[in-house]
This record gives sequence, structure tokens and C-alpha cells, in this order.
Amino acid sequence: MTTAVEGTFDALRAQLREAAAAFAEGPGTLEHLLLGLVDDIDRAVREPLEIFPVCHHSPASAIAMARRLREKQPKVVYLELCEDMAPLLTELRNCKLPVALQAFATEVDGIPAEWSPLSVVAPITEASAEYQAIAYALDTPGVELVLVDRSSDHVFQWQTEGRAPAGADPRPAEEEAALHGDAVGVEIGDLRPRFAELETHLLRHGRVRHWSEWWHQYVELPLGDSDHDTYRQVMLLIGSLFRRLAPADDSRLRVDEERERHMWTRIREHLAATGTDPADCLYVCGAFHAASRVAEFGIQGAGTYRITPRTATVWQHGLIPSSHAAIEAQFGLAPGSVSIAATVWAKNVRRTRVKPYRLAGQAGTKKTRKAAPAPVPAPAAPSPDRLSGFLRQPPVLDRLDEEELLGWSVDIVRAARRNGYLASTADAIAVFETSILLAGLRDRARPTPYDFQDAAVTCIEKDSVPGRRDVRRLVEILMGGDRIGQVGYDALPPLARDVHDRLAPLGLPLQRRGVHRALLDIAARPELEACSDLLWILRRLLPQGAARPIMGERRLGERPIQESWDLSLGTHQRALIELGYEGVSVEQVMEQRLRRAAYAPTATAATVLAAVEDATLYLDSPRLAGELGAHALAVLSTERTVDGAPEVLRRVRRLLAHYRTSEPVLPPWIESFVTTGYAHYCTLLPTAFTDEDAHVEQVAAMLGFLFGMEGLALSLGCDRTQLELAVAQSHPREPAKTALLWAAELHLGRLTRDHLRERCDAILGNPLTVSAYPRYLSGFVHALEPVPQLADFVVAAVSGAFGRLPDPVLLPWLPTLISTLRAGGAGLAPLLIREAGRIFPARLDALDTWVPPWRGRPEAARPARRPRAARGLPLLAAHPATCDAVAAALGCDGTWDAPAPAGAALLAAHPATATALASLLTTP
Repeated sequence: MTTAVEGTFDALRAQLREAAAAFAEGPGTLEHLLLGLVDDIDRAVREPLEIFPVCHHSPASAIAMARRLREKQPKVVYLELCEDMAPLLTELRNCKLPVALQAFATEVDGIPAEWSPLSVVAPITEASAEYQAIAYALDTPGVELVLVDRSSDHVFQWQTEGRAPAGADPRPAEEEAALHGDAVGVEIGDLRPRFAELETHLLRHGRVRHWSEWWHQYVELPLGDSDHDTYRQVMLLIGSLFRRLAPADDSRLRVDEERERHMWTRIREHLAATGTDPADCLYVCGAFHAASRVAEFGIQGAGTYRITPRTATVWQHGLIPSSHAAIEAQFGLAPGSVSIAATVWAKNVRRTRVKPYRLAGQAGTKKTRKAAPAPVPAPAAPSPDRLSGFLRQPPVLDRLDEEELLGWSVDIVRAARRNGYLASTADAIAVFETSILLAGLRDRARPTPYDFQDAAVTCIEKDSVPGRRDVRRLVEILMGGDRIGQVGYDALPPLARDVHDRLAPLGLPLQRRGVHRALLDIAARPELEACSDLLWILRRLLPQGAARPIMGERRLGERPIQESWDLSLGTHQRALIELGYEGVSVEQVMEQRLRRAAYAPTATAATVLAAVEDATLYLDSPRLAGELGAHALAVLSTERTVDGAPEVLRRVRRLLAHYRTSEPVLPPWIESFVTTGYAHYCTLLPTAFTDEDAHVEQVAAMLGFLFGMEGLALSLGCDRTQLELAVAQSHPREPAKTALLWAAELHLGRLTRDHLRERCDAILGNPLTVSAYPRYLSGFVHALEPVPQLADFVVAAVSGAFGRLPDPVLLPWLPTLISTLRAGGAGLAPLLIREAGRIFPARLDALDTWVPPWRGRPEAARPARRPRAARGLPLLAAHPATCDAVAAALGCDGTWDAPAPAGAALLAAHPATATALASLLTTP
């Protein structure tokens, strides 16, 4: 066969040699380049295994593929696609294109953990050569489809082995791939110049704006009606040109060569294992790979390449919805180019009368009649030189299709008016004429969709966009729009099917895109409570907007009565599918994520307690909550900072309140957490008071934990002396922390309110310290967290500051006060407001005669102080039962009728106690 085609391209070589001599004035680099192109084409054409070069999402490639498959009827189709995605192909019948094959991994082994989760997608559209090959192979009996490209594991494995440049991140540079997220995209035929100057030259001389328009004008249209040999040789020429002009330091070239070695090795292994005749096979790959120069090229190539085994990473595979916009964003195509390609594909099918292949039962495609049995293909004849004639012929100028252009012009004006533009029939005429003018300026007789788009923007949009969509977007919609695929129920993973089954009682079409309102009257229909539980878990796991509660909330210890939800599971189908890669039920996925968050290296006690709360709130799992709670105890004991103290305090309070109302006894883990936390924060308290990195709200949260949990901690065996020693050893230098320490001493009885007022008055009366008084007040405000009974004193201190502080000191402090109250507004502001409402007069006319309690009453108005025993005896007589109980506890005997009653003896022995208690109950 090689001898038969020995001189196929000799004439072309001679022409190119003459051209190189004329342009370069002698043999040299240009001649070597041009003759190298012919050598690459000749080498690919001579290969016994037919190579079919394609370009991704190219209508011309799809038409040529459909035509060639019906002519050749190959028994084996080798396809450039990740070999581990082969089991997914049969599920395409249950989907509406476009969709993407996906490999997903969250548990990595042998791949850097910071890359997790890993995701590889391969989008499939109807107007693509790979879909034609897949549909032909799956629906034709006796045909085998073999995927030969590297596996999804190798996509990332090669990054770590240095086959790609060091430090290269396999993820796309911009995370704007819409439905594809930040997944790594693989496709058949990434055909684009890698030499920037070449692309710039082609765009400038082609009078186009971007690469997609150049390809449409100079490749798609000429090859739309070409025969197989012409199409094949032109695509090989383009692939060879782009490959030879790629920079020598192009990092992607090394990866491409590695892929080519892998694919040819797999092809030879399959041929050797099955004994298939290469003449009965077809190798579908990108034109860039068809012009490969690696030693492993061809069935007679070198067999020294060894494919490395996969890593221990566990991969999950499935289908996710895709869209034209997602494909364009991920692969750097011009917006609207894939939609235009779909329109061109439909037009080419009608014009060429080529019958495309479609999977039987494929959703979203037209039903086709069963094809007649194809004739047995004749032996392949040598490919003649079609390239010389193609390169010599002038460009074919399609005649103007006035009917098509008029239809476009009328439709775009109608769409513009619906979107708020003041468009009219005159604008339709202007768009029509401008499209023809732009096409003429760009040396084409027939306006392309890109010419029409430019004309519509010029004539209709002008200088403003009244609605949400501009004219360019309206043209994209007119040309087919952003079609969004959908994965059918049967192709969903078990978790996604389980979610739809469990939400079936809602009676909503949740597989459709859009927002669906769900009303749950749980009181009338108790069976809907299970749906509510599932929806709250989905809200926790899925992106924002997938499940959004309109009415209702989830709190510890509360059960729902009525709820309202906005659900868009069809719109977020990809996220739901990826949950299925992590487990078989949403509860399992929830548990795994909670464990992952709790046992992460950066986890703090606060984050672990958050996981405990979620396990109780969403899963109602005492087992998991106990396990995570025990881990929270271990994490807390290793922390040496107080950064998470506020969050720890809030969550422990909520969990304690829940367990006290819903459980007969407290779980052992939370008792241990309280005792350990009490000792832990007592140890850190002196350091936190002096540490500049510890903020006052964090120290206040520590004291809140110590004071709030004190009763429980002491009942569980803790010693209060430890807290008293920690407070005694604290010596803060910052005014806010000093005020916080004073509040702690007041709570422990080491300081009285009178002494505290005297200290504040001393600060206000000293010109050297008055400027720091607002910072003391900030500390007192934070002290409401651990000592809420200090609210009346804080109201008095703040009110006094407003009355006595000079404006240069007071005004700059007000923003600090407001921010403090806003940060702790949930607990601090209500205390102050309630106490202020109790102290201040309720009526405006009473304000003139009102005397603040903290200023004291005149001496004449004050009642004479009674002796200690006289002040205590009325209180004793009013509450005899209390006195008897205390006397009995202390071992005192006696009756009230005796001359020396037990209460009187106790009073005489401890007069200070009775006096202090009387003052608290009789004075404000």
C-alpha cells in the first residue's frame, strides 16, 4: 500500500518548493516548514489505520464524520476520550444534550490533597464528531467503541510526575465555566494556533474579531460540502501547521505528545488482543494529534512506551448537564459560537441531505426512520491529492440569501421590542443593509451570523441597554440560544434518584429547570415532615438557591408546623449529581462532611462544636454528636489562644439549653466539655488579660463561659478557688480589659458596687484619665456577657458619661459604642434597653423632676439608718421559714417563742450578712 501512494503529493511538494524559493529567495526555513507540512499529511494518509481528524464542536467535522461512517462502516472506532469514561456512554440515551461526561474524586491518594476535589468533564453536543461516532457505535450491531485517551487519573497524575511544567495547576485559569465549575475540560480537537503572532495575523487579514469567527468563515463554510479526502487533507494541513508553529517551550506540547503515545499504545494493544484488521477500524482524534511526529505513531510505531498505573485515588463517574455557554467559557470560545455552530449543523444537514446518527431514544432529538442496511464497503483506494486543487481554487463566495437575512432582521427587531428597545421596521431595514455592507467590507458576499450581530448592535442598541439583555445576547438567542442539557432520571446516581423519590409527595416537577414553590402544611399532612427534614439537609449541602426557605426555620428542639420553599433542583442538577459521588444518601454525605470539617487539621473547638450542632439539628444522631463532642473536648484542650471563645460560648449555651429540655440527663461528653473548659479557660485567663492579641470580646466570652457554666462545673467537681486565683493573677493594662476585670471581681464578691462607682468617679474627675473613660465603658458593655446583672450600673455609667464627658472625648467614642452594641446586639443591647426602660421615667412630663438613682437622694430625705440588729429583725420576722432553714443547716436549735430564738442568735452572730441582704432588698 505504501508503494501505491509513493508519489501522491510530489506535485504539491514541487509547488511549495517553488513558492518557498520565490518568497524566501532560496531554500531555508520556509521550505523546510512547507515541505514538513506535506510530510505530515503524507504520513497520516499512508497509515493503514485510517485517521479521521476533527475539530471540537465543528459542524463540518460532524457532517464529514456521519458521511464517512455510512461509507466505511468500520467495525472498531477508536475515540480520543478518557478511557475510564467508557461505561458512561450508554447513559447518553437518557439525557438531553448537551451534557458532559464527568469523573469526580474527593478522596485523593498520590495526588496533592490541595487539588481536591478533582473533576474532569468532557462535554458532548449533537453537532460534534464524537457524538456521531458514539451514536454509530452504540446503535450498530457488531461495532466496538474503544476510548484510548489517558484516564482521568492520568490527567492529574502527569502534573505531579513532571510531565507538565512544575507548579502548573490543571484547573482553568478563570473559574467562569458555568455548569462545569472549576473542572478540567477535555475535548476532541482543540484546534487553535498556539503561536500568538500567527493568530493575530490570521484575524487581521481575515478581517474578523476572534478565532471562532475566523474558523467559521475560512474552514467551516469551505469544508461544509467537501468530499472526504479533501476534508481529511485540509484538516491534517491545519493541524500540522499549528503544531509546527507552536513555540518550542509550549508546555502543552509535551502533554499532547504524552497523550499521543498513550493513544497509539492502547490502539496497538487492542489490535493485538482482538486480531482486528486495521482496515476495518477508524481512529477519531483531533487534527492536532493526527499530525503527530512521536515515535509511537501508527500501528507500526515503536512499542517501548509504558503506561503508568493509576493512583489509589477513588474516582466516581457520571453525567452532568452542560450548556453552550459552559462550553464556550471553559474552552475559551467566543460567546455564542457554539450556538451558531448548532445552527450551521442543522442547516448543513438539510443542505447536504446527510443522515446523521442519533442514539435511539435520545431525549431532545428528532425521531428518525430506521436506516437501510448499508452496503459492504469496498477496499479503500489510495487517497488522491485533493489538497493542491483546494489551495489553488479561489474562495467560493456564497450568494446572498435574502430570505434568510430578512428573517433574521425581522426577528431581531421583534426580540428587541420585547426587551424594551424602541426598534421599528426602519431598524430592520437598517440591519439588513448594514449586514450586507459589513460582509462586503470583509470580502464576503453572504453575511455571516457574526456580520449580522455587528450590524444589529450598531443599528439597534445605539448607546443604551434598556433591559437585562443587550442586542449581542439577543442575536445569540435568535441563533439558537444557550441550550442547556439535562440528565434523565435513569442516568442519575442513586443519591439523586433517592432525593427525587423522597420529595415526590410535594407533587412538583423538580427535574425541570426553574424555581418551584413548595408549600408544606405539616400539621395537616404529617408525612411532609420527612420532606422538610430532607430539604433542610439539601439547603446545607447544595449551593445557595437550590433549596431556599421562604417561611420556616430550623432550631434545636423545635419541630416544624408550616413551611414554604423555593426549589430549583433542576437548575442545580450538577451539584446534586456530585453529591451522589460522595455517598448513597444525603445523610451519609452530611455525616462525611461533618466528620471532614471536625477532623480537619485546621479545625478549632468552635468548628467542631458547629459540627456537633449540625449533627443534632439535621441528622438527629446522638451517636455522631457524642463522637464529635468528644473530639471537640480534645481539640479544646490543645488550644493555646482564645480566638474561638465567643463562638464556643454561644454554641455550648445552645447545646446545653437543648439537652436540658429534651434529654433526661446531659450527655457525658458535654459534662466533660464543661469541666475541661472551666479548667482550660481558668488557666488561660491571666494570659488573655495581658495579651495584646486577645480582644476584649474574647476575654468577655471566656468569663461568660466560666461564670455561666460555674454552677454545672462545680456540681461536676470543679474547684471555685481555681477561678478566684485566675482572677487574682490577672493584671490587665488596657482600660477595657481593666473594666472587665473589675466586673469579674464584682461577680466574685471581691469588689462592691460602691467601690466600683468610686473608681469610675475617680477616672472622670482626673483630667489625666478622663480621655480613657470611654474605653472603660466599652469594657463594661462587654462585661454584660459574663455579668448580665451589671446592666443597671452600665446604664448609669453610660448616662453619666453623656452628661460629664467633654464633646472632644465623647463624640469620637460614639462609633465604638455603636459597633460594640451591634457586634453583641443579640444579647447586650436588649439588656441595656430593658434596664434603661426600668430606670428612666416613662412619661416626658416626669423628666423634669426625675432624679437619677445613681446620683443619690439628699441627706434630709434619707431615712435614718437603723442599727444592724434593728434593720435585720423586720426582715427576719417577715421570712421566718427561710431563717429556720438556714439555722437548721448550721446546727442551731430554738423556737420563735423562746426569749432567744434561733434566728435572733444567728442574726447576732452574723449581723453583716443580714444587713447586706436587707440593703439589697430595700434599696434600688
